[in-house]
Amino acid sequence: MKTIDIKKATGQLRDYAEIAEDEVVVVTRKGKPVAAVVALDDADYESLSLSTNSRFVEIIARSRARLEKEGGIPSDEVRRQLGIPRPKRRGRSEARN
Repeated sequence: MKTIDIKKATGQLRDYAEIAEDEVVVVTRKGKPVAAVVALDDADYESLSLSTNSRFVEIIARSRARLEKEGGIPSDEVRRQLGIPRPKRRGRSEARN
């Protein structure tokens, strides 16, 4: 990870983006992180947008807490309720191919 104070970050954004291909570049102000330049390997705009949306992140956190507290519904039960047949299991010889 590379850090740079915002007052010293006078390079082109392109340069920081190239550095970010190998390591995260954290921009700081008075020693505290304020931004980061990171590589987005195989990321799409929708995933990036959702992962940085505080409202969506809160929904996920609440869902995980509820799952931890109350438990979930096994996938076999969901399939039964929705009338979805269980996928056929492949034999050992098929799975190796």
